[in-house]
Amino acid sequence: MPDDSSLLPPHGNYRELLSYQKAEVVYDLTFEFCQRFLQRGDRTTDQMVQAARSGKQNIAEASKASGTSKETELKLANVARASLEELLLDYQDFIRARHLSLWPKDSKQALYVRRMGNKPRPTYDAYREFCQTRPAEVVANIALCLIHQTNYLLDRQLRHLEQDFLNQGGLRERLFQARLKHRRLKTSSQ
Repeated sequence: MPDDSSLLPPHGNYRELLSYQKAEVVYDLTFEFCQRFLQRGDRTTDQMVQAARSGKQNIAEASKASGTSKETELKLANVARASLEELLLDYQDFIRARHLSLWPKDSKQALYVRRMGNKPRPTYDAYREFCQTRPAEVVANIALCLIHQTNYLLDRQLRHLEQDFLNQGGLRERLFQARLKHRRLKTSSQ
């Protein structure tokens, strides 16, 4: 809960959110993937890049909006989650339509990518060599692992935001409570 001297809680530090950091990796990987494996001008390319961008950008926008609207923060975080789910389906479609192999969740390869993803402050650089040198099947599966991780983080973040809203309310409630407190103090001092 913010201290009594501030109506607006601290907000906007999205670059420190692990969900944002992972979403940024997903965007960079998706951009590279589309450049390497899909044709320019292909509608799927535009859709995938935009879904990856929407995931990342909506996390940032949600974080910035959090100080004045918990409702907007929740909505935008949910849009980010939905965009990444759309992207997940695009990668799954890519694999299925080309008769490639989808890595099982606990395969050696998926576990390796998940361990890579557990490092602090993830960046695309950790995956760059794989994404620039491995075949489409491998890169798409790496993307799927990273999207699943990001979605897991966003699901946790959404649950946390819901709890915060239930426990602390939104800006209107804080403004109302602050106004009531101000009136009581003014009345008691007269």
